[in-house]
Amino acid sequence: MSVIRIALLQYTAEEMNVSANLAKGIRLCRRAQEKGADIALFPEMWSIGYSFPDESDDRSVKRWKESALDAESEFLTRFRDLASELSMAIAVTYLQKWEGTPRNTVSIVDRHGVAQLEYAKVHTCDFSAEALLAPGDSFPVASLDTRNGPVQVGAMICYDREFPESARMLMLAGAELILVPNACDLEENRLGQFKARAFENMVGLAMANYPSPKCNGHSMAVKPNVFDEQGRSLDVTLVEADESEGLSIASFDMDAIREYRRRETWGNAYRKPNTYAGLNSREVREPFLRSDSRR
Repeated sequence: MSVIRIALLQYTAEEMNVSANLAKGIRLCRRAQEKGADIALFPEMWSIGYSFPDESDDRSVKRWKESALDAESEFLTRFRDLASELSMAIAVTYLQKWEGTPRNTVSIVDRHGVAQLEYAKVHTCDFSAEALLAPGDSFPVASLDTRNGPVQVGAMICYDREFPESARMLMLAGAELILVPNACDLEENRLGQFKARAFENMVGLAMANYPSPKCNGHSMAVKPNVFDEQGRSLDVTLVEADESEGLSIASFDMDAIREYRRRETWGNAYRKPNTYAGLNSREVREPFLRSDSRR
């Protein structure tokens, strides 16, 4: 049985303290490996605790931009070395140095210490301080070698999961599992929406959020197997944390997920893409016109 175990690292991070978050992140990854994880998943922008500057203070903005990291920073090289040492994949999140302004990024490092996927948040929250971020422009998928065989992995970051196109693009590119770093309150409607992304795309989803009081926890992992072979409804929730700090392990039975994807009717089995041309339209009509929206 090909079981992939994902550690959801629901812990606090220090705002604007890269070195402290590196040290804590290393300890958490060691704990995840001790609990048998194949992948460790951090909440959103772990390197600086999902923090933003005072935009009215030029020094604050400058310091924030200077906290952005490139691929050769100590923060990222240490996590790559750690992944190799622990023989465990790590999905580490950080403020990424980028031309002009930084990006909100996750790097998925395989158990050999090689960064297999780098994803920058596409759906930045442009109605908030995230307008300071440069948005990503694609939804890549990579084959991740684990101790229990390869798995096709993609990523979304927080607000991305609230757009059906994000998970749909990843499914169409071959994703079987989607990793979701998060930094917001997760109430029943957002959690229900999260389950729907798994249902409609027949993919497993794993999300790591910050605990209270930064956010409200409720890190979650869900499988896509909504019905059994007799059509009976199944509970898709593998893990749902409470609001406190903690590490949760979600076990994805990839054999069962793959058999379900071959058998059932969602995903890309019966889509009618010739009728979806309007999805690429850039026209925006009322009531959706927003002056701060970037397209």
